[in-house]
Amino acid sequence: MNIIQKLTIRHLKENKRRTIVTIIGVIISTAMIMAVATLGVSFLDLSIRQSISTDGEWHLKYKDVNQDQIAEIEKDDATKELFLSKDLGYSKIKDATNIYKPYIFYKAFNEAGFNAFHIKMEDGRLPENPNELILSKSIVEEYASYKIGDKITVDIGKRVDRENSEGEELTQQLSVVTDEEGNLKEELADTAQKTFTIVGIMENPSWAYTWEAGYTALSYVDFTTISNKDTADAVVVLNKVNGSIFDHAEGLAKQINTKQITYNDELLRYYGVTDNDSLRTTLYASGAVIVAVIIIGSIALIYNAFAISVSERARHLGMLSSVGATKKQKRNAVFFEGMVIGAISIPIGILAGIGGIGATFIFLNSFIEGALGVSQKLELVVTPYSVLIAIVVSVFTIFISAFLPARKASKISAIDAIRQTQDVKLTGKAVKTSKLVRKLFGIEAEIGLKNLKRHKRRYHATVFSLVISIVLFLAVAFFTSNIKKSLELSQENVSFDIQVYSSGFMQPSDYIPLTKLSYVEDSTILRESYMLSTWVKESAIADELKVMVADDKSLLKNGEFQYTAHLVGLDEASFKEYAKEAGVSLDSFTDDNNPMGILIDKISYQDYDTRKFIETTTVHAKKGDNFELHYSDGENDTTISKVGIAGMTTKLPLGMNTAGVGSIDIIVSDKTFSQLTNNEKTKNFFDTSLYLNSSNPLATQKELEDVKTSNMYIYNVYQNKQENEQMLLFMSVFTYGFIILISLISVANIFNTISTSIALRKREFAMLRSVGMTPKGFNKMLQYESMFYGLKALLYGLPLSIAVMVLLYFSIRQTFEYGFALPWMSMLFSIIAIFVIVGLAMMYATVKIKKENIIDGLKQENI
Repeated sequence: MNIIQKLTIRHLKENKRRTIVTIIGVIISTAMIMAVATLGVSFLDLSIRQSISTDGEWHLKYKDVNQDQIAEIEKDDATKELFLSKDLGYSKIKDATNIYKPYIFYKAFNEAGFNAFHIKMEDGRLPENPNELILSKSIVEEYASYKIGDKITVDIGKRVDRENSEGEELTQQLSVVTDEEGNLKEELADTAQKTFTIVGIMENPSWAYTWEAGYTALSYVDFTTISNKDTADAVVVLNKVNGSIFDHAEGLAKQINTKQITYNDELLRYYGVTDNDSLRTTLYASGAVIVAVIIIGSIALIYNAFAISVSERARHLGMLSSVGATKKQKRNAVFFEGMVIGAISIPIGILAGIGGIGATFIFLNSFIEGALGVSQKLELVVTPYSVLIAIVVSVFTIFISAFLPARKASKISAIDAIRQTQDVKLTGKAVKTSKLVRKLFGIEAEIGLKNLKRHKRRYHATVFSLVISIVLFLAVAFFTSNIKKSLELSQENVSFDIQVYSSGFMQPSDYIPLTKLSYVEDSTILRESYMLSTWVKESAIADELKVMVADDKSLLKNGEFQYTAHLVGLDEASFKEYAKEAGVSLDSFTDDNNPMGILIDKISYQDYDTRKFIETTTVHAKKGDNFELHYSDGENDTTISKVGIAGMTTKLPLGMNTAGVGSIDIIVSDKTFSQLTNNEKTKNFFDTSLYLNSSNPLATQKELEDVKTSNMYIYNVYQNKQENEQMLLFMSVFTYGFIILISLISVANIFNTISTSIALRKREFAMLRSVGMTPKGFNKMLQYESMFYGLKALLYGLPLSIAVMVLLYFSIRQTFEYGFALPWMSMLFSIIAIFVIVGLAMMYATVKIKKENIIDGLKQENI
């Protein structure tokens, strides 16, 4: 260790307060980077484990391949493990009690397949040959006739829609096809008789959903049971999961002459591998912006500490220069200081980040199952890469933070340092202020402004800290609010606990007794008609439709585009409450001769070509517009009625879903609905449903089942709704926690910068007090300085924040498309907060200065 390094360490020890503040700043920065890296890795680990537990551990599937093709796939270098799966088909359940689940769906695995798909036995054993079968627990509970040891003979075939002339097969992912009376419109084709022995009962597989058309039953298949002409699905676990798997799989499929490949998209996405480029771009771009925000905030925090250190050590460095220290030695003194601080802070920061996020996981695991709908727990996963990233980013941050102060230190001459003139370069032009400032605010404001101009470096450093704080806060606030919005767009609109509907015609009055059942807290009787249409001028249609019309003008008739009119009628009590929430006066609906409704002017949907979640305006309309409702039988277009728009909203009534682009959704009262559809052609063509929210959904469902008729159906979505709500809550906890952390770091940065800057001006303040400035005038000067700091920071901070928001918006827009909107409330909060924080920092820093003796202040060497 040379003499310069020894002097640097001695200086750090003598300036304990500043050294501790700098070390804490680096610890906070490193801990935040480590926490973010660990959080990301741990959540990916949770997602991978949950996906494997739910859908099995597999990466891709080659469908319907024969023995020779299976052998080629197994020999492929990329294949780590291969197991077999085969969809055998469906058989009808005799005297089925559930019209929406009238089948048993038969699937077969080999032994490795049973393990990979986590089949758990309730009773009995797994099948060992193709003539053995295990049933899911749900069918045994529903139909007591199935028992272990029984032999069943069934006709197994594929599901086809009777009205589909092409005979396209209906998969397990498609629910049953019924007519308006609830009768099946599908049948089983190509059936073959098969006899099974039931050897076990399994827990309901996590990958078998309740809405599927058939109860799951599993048999056995292996290489020896597949004939040369028979096929099965080869399910593959890969040795390495990376972006090349898609090209490699396509190449192998071409080589073995098969075309059907299915990828486990969800699991691959968690490994960072997806063929959805827009999603990958969104993840990487958003992540890059947020990491950049963290790094910039950290640099701002640490840079100020080093800049202040150099300012304090100016005289010391000048004295070194006078005894022969070179520029390189002076520059290296600052870098060595950064190295010492980093050596102390980075290990502590890494441990603090890991410990902090670990403690957070302990808290989150208590409600994570409900929030995310997962069965796995969050586990703390620390990888060498995440530690390395935290170290590299922290070292890079310290280096960048120390670079400019180090360069400045190398240029300090001995004379300037001893005279203390390096920070203050006075010229008449440099400190000139407008006469208007003195006239409007007084001499105190003028002195305050001259002080800022006189200490330009410190002034700029402080303003820079404030600007960074504004950008950090607004960028993170915008990002988190948009992540929440994206989550809401991607989730199904489930605002109710239970839906009750009928396959036959029921009047709204038939549902009223059900709204008075125990535990029911909120209810809506909703009637919907899709039989009507309306013509809209080309200039007013949705932007997506304008693109279609530009390509095909035949879609227009007399310059108008035909929309489906989705008319929704609410019971009177629900409609009054809905109108109030939408901000529409009930006085608008009193004229029976002029029926009025509320227009849903914005909807969200997923474009399945681009996979984007899009929010769009359905029709460019305004309050007071009228829409003529037409009924068309294919040949004639008859005007039925007319409805006016009393107001517009984005809020949907309880249970309602929008009809999509090319449709307008108009909400009316039940009375108006009857009036608008009172026509022989349309009066019976609508659906009626009851939507309930209950304090005890399971008890309410039981009551409903006790009173339901044969054509009434109950759909309980309470769990799905709870998962959606808790997911939003879970995201809110994390996002607002992140905002609070960023805000605290920003506030600490501002306080540290301003308080140290004020402390270095003791001599200046003592001189002002010595020439007669009163305490009142002194306070007034500092208040104006605070105001100038705040105004200058906002002048730069707000435009920069908007620029960062635009970058974030365009990164998110790769997957989620909606209008750009500034977070006005967050911006207002940041404006108020800047002035409050600067004012408090000034007050805090000047409390001690005011108590100091003027003579002691004049002896202060640092300017």
